[in-house]
Amino acid sequence: MTQPPHDKPTATSPDELREQVEQTRAELGQTVQALAAKTDVKARAQDKAAEVKEQVAAKAGELKENAVLKAGELKEKATHLAHQAQDRVPEPVKDKATQVAEQTRAKAAQAGQQWQDRAPEPLRQRTARGARLARDNRKALLTASGLAVLAWMACRRRR
Repeated sequence: MTQPPHDKPTATSPDELREQVEQTRAELGQTVQALAAKTDVKARAQDKAAEVKEQVAAKAGELKENAVLKAGELKEKATHLAHQAQDRVPEPVKDKATQVAEQTRAKAAQAGQQWQDRAPEPLRQRTARGARLARDNRKALLTASGLAVLAWMACRRRR
């Protein structure tokens, strides 16, 4: 450079000149770092992957919230429809249904007792562990069931 920049006055002393040189070096260093960052494909790809991962996590959270809301709405609607159907059923049919339900409960209890008597101990332990796990994770199990029903309903509507 034989001419000084037009937007800056020329240095009047060696100290000012040194200061200008240091400032120019710092600016040049920043420019070189910015260019190096633009050419670092691996780092840019990692940044993009992290950005996409954050977007996917946000979208998944959003979808989960929507699914929970829809499941609640469907539960309310199903309860309402069940009550409507129950109100329309004649009394003799309700009585017969109650009898059948009681008979079914009795047979289920009898079958359960027979199973307890005949099943090998390791199988009974595994079954009890599975039942306990289902009870402990009831919300997750109900949510998964609700999502499965929603998916089934969505597939049925498309046909």
